[in-house]
Amino acid sequence: MTSQMNSTSCCTPAGTCGSDARADVQVGITTVYKVTGMTCGHCEGSVSREVSAIPGVTSVKAVAATGLLTVTSTRPLDDEAVRAAVDEAGYELAGRV
Repeated sequence: MTSQMNSTSCCTPAGTCGSDARADVQVGITTVYKVTGMTCGHCEGSVSREVSAIPGVTSVKAVAATGLLTVTSTRPLDDEAVRAAVDEAGYELAGRV
């Protein structure tokens, strides 16, 4: 039964994985900003939507409780583009953390 289980595993006997483990990993540049004025989930969503529209952005996480905005992108971000997006959402970008 053990050999049957090994034949369905993606891992080799040497302990290496036969699948592309990077498929589940967010690859890119992560930048964290401080945003003022966010107080709720609606605020988080508004900021996230606007910042997500910036070319090259692959993920955005805004947290009202901390005021932190974490942005992952395929290339370095233009802080002024992030500032404009946050402003468009109705909040203020205080700067990078």
